[in-house]
Amino acid sequence: MKLKLVYAFTLAEVLITLGIIGIVAAMTMPVLIANHRQKELEAGLKKAYSIAQQALLRMSVDRGDVVPDFSIREFQSEYIKYFKDAIDCGLYNLNGLCGDFYNTYKDYSGKTSIDTQFVDDGQFVLPDGMNVYIQNEGANKERTANIYISIDVNGAKKYPNKWGHDLFTFQLMPDGKLMPMGMEGTDFYEKECSKTVSSNKNGIGCTYEAINNTSYFKSLP
Repeated sequence: MKLKLVYAFTLAEVLITLGIIGIVAAMTMPVLIANHRQKELEAGLKKAYSIAQQALLRMSVDRGDVVPDFSIREFQSEYIKYFKDAIDCGLYNLNGLCGDFYNTYKDYSGKTSIDTQFVDDGQFVLPDGMNVYIQNEGANKERTANIYISIDVNGAKKYPNKWGHDLFTFQLMPDGKLMPMGMEGTDFYEKECSKTVSSNKNGIGCTYEAINNTSYFKSLP
């Protein structure tokens, strides 16, 4: 009777192979997770910009125009009407529904808490979890007479909670257009978007670059 040879892996070979697979997985998984998060943040920014503009467009149809001449803290109560099922967090987020933004957000470098005077004139949460923060100081020139709309594209309950990472600021211009902060003509044109500088406003000027630089999200600090 002719014996048939059967070839098989030894236990040692199997363990070595599994070990190699584990090492490769450990090396590649963080990269894959990081890439996925970057794509989510990029898509979230584009969505946030779109819905913010659409709301302003509907608002302009009702009002005839939308210009940043609202009295102090008046803008939020009007703007929220153009977001379906938005939850109003009130001025200064006194009811806590928008998260504790006084302690939540860091600057672009992640080293310093942000200057909350730019997000404390009315807040609301959208059904998809996005947080919208309004800066509407009226005639207070020490801060800004203009209106800023900042949006946390993945919500205050999800990290990284940093300006220029998942929190992005737009400015309502005198002609009623909404511009990404950092664009020429905005208050922080080519300002406050540094990987090395630690400032409580660092990151507020990153929005324009985040939208227009295809490699922006791949090189976040």
